[in-house]
Amino acid sequence: MKSKFVPPIGKITKIKGQCITLIGNDIDTDRIIPARFLKCVNFDSLGEYVFKDDRETLKGKHPFDLEENKNATILIVNSNFGCGSSREHAPQALMRWGIKAIIGESFADIFYSNCIAIGIPCLALPKKSILEIQKNKDNKFLFLEIDLKNSLAKSKNLSLKLEIKESSRKMFLLGEWDATATLLENESLIKNKCKDLPYLEFNNYFS
Repeated sequence: MKSKFVPPIGKITKIKGQCITLIGNDIDTDRIIPARFLKCVNFDSLGEYVFKDDRETLKGKHPFDLEENKNATILIVNSNFGCGSSREHAPQALMRWGIKAIIGESFADIFYSNCIAIGIPCLALPKKSILEIQKNKDNKFLFLEIDLKNSLAKSKNLSLKLEIKESSRKMFLLGEWDATATLLENESLIKNKCKDLPYLEFNNYFS
């Protein structure tokens, strides 16, 4: 079992962790979290069902079932990861399994945006670099430290220059990816704005 889920909050500048590799292009959101699990009232239990069908097919040999990967937090993927339907459940399931960052060749746009919105950086590397990580047996237990400020990922014997949209990078460094935290930090501004709006009864919203 994975450790108790702790959601990210505020500024995200560095992420450390063991890598888990998932090989294949165009891995879609239906594979990440099958449609039958979308009826949940909240996202809390989704980590248990991430890649459920793929894992059943591989009968314990899927990377997300291997004992050696049980504490992994950084997912290594190939191209167009997260394509298909726009379900936000896909990054939610990955996060609740334990994934804190994803490094890949490329990502589907909506999946990328859904990840950013819940605090999962999606970072890009050239295909050659991704394949070297995936094929190198010495990287079976690869631990990386991701430095978002400098867009770098480092291990003892490895230094990788990562690509990330500048707007996304700034959101993580400033904590602005976290919409709820941003609202709370600006409570006084919200109250003042409400006072200026003639169609709001201020006391009904703030006591």
